[in-house]
Amino acid sequence: MQRLLVLCLALCCGLAQAQTYRWTDANGRTIVSDTPPPGQARNVAKAGGKAQPDDGLPFATRLAAEKHPVLLYTAAECVAECQQARELLKTRNIPYSEKMVKTPEEFDELKRLIGDVFVPTMKVGREFHRGFSRTAYDNLLDLAGYPKAAGGKP
Repeated sequence: MQRLLVLCLALCCGLAQAQTYRWTDANGRTIVSDTPPPGQARNVAKAGGKAQPDDGLPFATRLAAEKHPVLLYTAAECVAECQQARELLKTRNIPYSEKMVKTPEEFDELKRLIGDVFVPTMKVGREFHRGFSRTAYDNLLDLAGYPKAAGGKP
């Protein structure tokens, strides 16, 4: 009986920490709910669960970044193509990490990922593309759910 009570309390505590969302609707009302807000919602913020500090990013971008983080592999000698890759990510307002490949360990990591050492290489979640191709990068980002426009609209 005591074990059952402990189990019930543990489940209730887990439910109490469920993800909640806070946003402003089209009429200016503030809504707090456990369901994600509609696309036209403003001032979206997560509360509870895996709350992150407000980074000013649109909800769709934050959601995509949580599920499919972007990592850009570059090198010091990669100038033009690496800069184009950075600009594309900045234009689309995509949060990303950049790893400049310098050490033998980093070269090995990149080689394990793509079978070669080639920069720039963009990794989105588990998918990747070696070399810079605007079309290929856009496709990977679109498939991961990142908004096409910097304003956060798909």
